Amino acid sequence: MDFITSTAILPLLLGCVGLFSLFKLLQWLRMRAYVRNAVVVITGATSGLGRECARVFHAAGARLVLCGRNAEALEELSQELAASRAPEVQTHKPCTVTFDLADPGAIAGAASEILQCFGHVDVLINNAGISYRGAIVDTSPDVDKRVMETNYFGPVALTKALLPAMIRRRQGHVVAISSIQGKISLPFRSAYAASKHATQAFFDCLRAEVEQHDIEVTVISPGYIHTNLSLNAVTADGSKYGVMDETTAQGRSPVQVAQDILAALGKKKKDVVLADPMPSLAVYLRTLAPGLFFRLMASRARKERKSKHS
Repeated sequence: MDFITSTAILPLLLGCVGLFSLFKLLQWLRMRAYVRNAVVVITGATSGLGRECARVFHAAGARLVLCGRNAEALEELSQELAASRAPEVQTHKPCTVTFDLADPGAIAGAASEILQCFGHVDVLINNAGISYRGAIVDTSPDVDKRVMETNYFGPVALTKALLPAMIRRRQGHVVAISSIQGKISLPFRSAYAASKHATQAFFDCLRAEVEQHDIEVTVISPGYIHTNLSLNAVTADGSKYGVMDETTAQGRSPVQVAQDILAALGKKKKDVVLADPMPSLAVYLRTLAPGLFFRLMASRARKERKSKHS
C-alpha cells in the first residue's frame, strides 16, 4: 500500500514543481518584457543602487537615460553599458543628462533634455538621495533643507516636469525609491526620515490622481543596502559623516535590490518593502502597538547617545 501511495504521490509532486517552475519562468519573462525597449530614466545613476539599476535595466533591454551631477562618471557608466551585451535581448547605448537634482533652476532644462534623448519617457526612477546623521537639537535648518531638496523637492519637481508628456501618451510608470524610514522613524535620522515620509505621502497621492491616465506609480522602501549612503551622509553641521555604519555594511547587495525593483515594476506593484523581517515587523508595530514602538525607539536613542559619549 505504501509503495502504491508513494508511486502516486511522486508524479504529483513532480508535476507541482514543474508548474511552479513554469510560473516563475513566465513571471521572469514578463518582467523583462515590461522594460524591453522602454525608455527608463534613472537619477543618481553613477553610484550605489542607481548604478546597479542601470546595469540590471540595461541587461533587460531598456533604453536608458542616466542622470547625475558628475558628467565624467555618467559617461564612464554609459561606455561600460554600451560595451556590454545581453544574450537574450537587444541592448541600447544609454543617453546621459548631467544636472543637480537639488537645484530647482536646473529641473526644467534637464526634463527637456531627457525628453529629447528618445522622444518620450516610459519609466522614471527617482533614485538620487542623500542620508543624514545627527541630533535634532544640533542640526541647522539649512541641513534639513538640503536633505529635503535632494530627497523630496528635487524628485517631485522632476516628476511634475515629465508627467504631462506621460499623461498625453496615457502611458508611464513613476518609481520613487523611498526607504523603510519613510514608514517608521529612527532617532538621529530626523531629516532623512522626514524626507522619506514626505516622499511616501506625495507618491501615494500621485498614484490616486494619475490612475485615470493609466499611469503606474510604485514606491520602493528598502531597508539597509550595502552602499556608500552612510559614508556620504551629512551631519548636523552639514559636514560629511564619513563612516560606514555596521547596519549598512551588513545590508543587502544593491544588485539584489535592483533586481527586486525590476521585478516589482514588471508586476506593476504599488508599494514594496524590501527589508529584513525586523524592520518590516517594526512597520506593523508602529501601527498596531504605537506605545511599545515609541518606547523601543526611546531606548534605541539612549543606547546610541551612550555609545557616542563612551
